[in-house]
Formats: sequence, structure tokens, C-alpha cells
Amino acid sequence: MSFPENNPGSPSEGAYGSYGSNATVAARRPSMSRRNLVLVVLTAVLVVAIALMSVIKVPVAILRPGPATDTLGKVDGKEVISIVGAQTYPTSGALDFTTVSIAGGPNYPVSVLEYLQAKFLDKNAEIEPEEMWFPKNVSGDQIKQQNAADMTDSQETAEVVAMRAAGYKVPEKVLVGAVAEKAPAGDALKVNDELIKVNGKQVTDLASVHAAMGTVKAGATVPVELKRAGRTMTVQARTGAQDGRAIFGIGLNPEYTMPFEVKVNAGNVGGPSAGMMFTLAIYDKITPGALTGGKKVAGTGTMNELGEVGPIGGVQHKMVGAKNAGATYFLAPASDCGEVVGHEPKGMTVVKVSTFAEALAVMPRIAAGQTSGLPSCSPTN
Repeated sequence: MSFPENNPGSPSEGAYGSYGSNATVAARRPSMSRRNLVLVVLTAVLVVAIALMSVIKVPVAILRPGPATDTLGKVDGKEVISIVGAQTYPTSGALDFTTVSIAGGPNYPVSVLEYLQAKFLDKNAEIEPEEMWFPKNVSGDQIKQQNAADMTDSQETAEVVAMRAAGYKVPEKVLVGAVAEKAPAGDALKVNDELIKVNGKQVTDLASVHAAMGTVKAGATVPVELKRAGRTMTVQARTGAQDGRAIFGIGLNPEYTMPFEVKVNAGNVGGPSAGMMFTLAIYDKITPGALTGGKKVAGTGTMNELGEVGPIGGVQHKMVGAKNAGATYFLAPASDCGEVVGHEPKGMTVVKVSTFAEALAVMPRIAAGQTSGLPSCSPTN
């Protein structure tokens, strides 16, 4: 039997053509099913891999620029710093304290997926070993408590330094806050002892204790007049050596009588590194004239009772955070200059300071818009 070759409407050709087409499709189905199966398997493997990478943790800390908060402004509708019981004066501009966003540790462990994203996709992320930021065998609650305590201490110290710099008297008692295990002084000194005299010199504040101990030779026994449970007595306390200095092996806990009340609302931020900026803001509010001259100034650094600005971590990220917040000046601890050089954001003037007095001294020049000749971490300036 023959079939017409040029009659596509022919029933026989249509039947044959249908058969041929179906035969071809049927012949290819096994190959397409294998491809689909491979895709399904690969998709499933990818989903499982991503899920595992989201669960498996990496012992690292990831640092990024955090937000900046104006100490002269408000957080959640409340003033960051409010003064009760003392005259205050108008301020202008901004004095931002800066933060670092840190992932890692027991509260925010880093997953493999987060690690890969930080390493290959985030130019602002810095990856460091976890133990550099989170001590081993310390719980998440302990870290939170320590950060909160450090923030409280930094606020109190800022109040004392600012008040004294502004001319207010802040009476102080110096108590023994802790006695180290196997302290050189042994049991001669106890927690809550109030120090009256050390080596015959009157104790008026922490600085006076440091001054009295500065003349003591390590290993010597020192007379300490103190008040314990309401009784005044003199004990003989032996000293040991640390970094070439004589020490008792105790921690000191100052108690202040504040001339007025300062309330600090820093939001959900912990740690001691906002100390210098708190000090500047309190001083600005209780003294005439605006420190910043309307400029937006940011900074970081701890503050101790002696007015010394101490080092902090992540300064390069804090500078970026300050830049993102619109700051044009940044006050950096002189002890952190090694981390500052080479990381200064473009268009930002970074000023190094080692004491509160130095920070105050540069503020008039910043208020005037000066950008050159200020103390700098860079050896070329």
C-alpha cells in the first residue's frame, strides 16, 4: 500500500504521523525524567546544605559598624542626658557616642552561612577569633550583666569628671571593693573597709591612694588607717609587685556624694566605651556656651576618675558608623592610634586625645571649623 506524500489531510498520513510523533516523545521521556530527577536531588541537597550552614556554628566574632547616638539628643523620645537640681545651658550640634555591632559569643553565635556572607559579601565586616571578644566559660547572662555594669560605671565616672571640671565639688569615700585570692595584703584589708590614710597620707579620692602607693617599695609593709563596721583602726598591710609598682592586691570602690542628679538614657547599649562622650555632653550641659559650635562630633573612649581616656575595641568600625551618621569630626583615644591610621573615613577629621582636658582643649578649634593642625594619629599631620 502506498500513501500520498503531499496530502497532509490524509487520514492514513495523519495516523502515521501521530504514531511517529508519539513514538519520538515516548523514546525521549526516560532521558528527561533523569534530568528532572537530578535537578530535584541537587535542589534537595542545596536546601539541606543551606539549612546545615544556618545551624552549624563557627567560633568567630564578626564586627561591623554600629549606630551612633547623640548624647545631646533623645532616644525613644527621652533625653539621653537630663540634669536635675543644677542650672543647665543650651547646646548645639551633636556629640555622638559610637558603637560596634558584634555577632558571636553565647548570645549571638555565628553560623557558617553568616560567616561566608561576612567573608565574601560584606566589605564592612571584620572577622576575628571569638575568644578575643568573648571569654570562654562565660554565659550569655554574665556577658549582659558585665556590659550593663560597665555602662553604669562609665556613666557615674563621666558625671564625676564633668562635675569636677565644671567647678563642682564631689566628695568621695574610697572603699575596698574586692580582695584578690592570695592578695599580698592577706586578710589585713577586707571588703567594705573605708580607707582613711595610706602610708600616713590622707585618702580623699582614688588619685590620692595612687599617689600614696607611688612612694612605696614593692614588698614593704604599709600602715593603713581605715574604718571597719563603724570602728577606726590601723592595720599593717604587706605589698607585692605588679608592673614595677607596689600593690595590696585589692580593688577599690569609690562612693560619691553627687551635688545634683544626672540621668542617662543610653538605650540598649552596654560597655564602657561611651565614657568620654558622656563626660563631654554632661560638661556641655552644665557650663555656658555650646562646645561643638553646631558641628556634629563623634567619638569613643573610656573615662576613668583621673580624666584619662582609655582604649576601646573596633575603633575603625566606630569611625565608619560615625561617618554614616553624618559626623565630620571624630575623637579617638591616643592609645588606639594603631587601629586608626589607614582607616580614617574620607572627609572626616580624626583627633587623638588621651585625657578629658585634651578633649576640652580641642573643642573650640572644632567649633571654629578647623580641620588642620589638630592632634592626629597620623605621623604626617
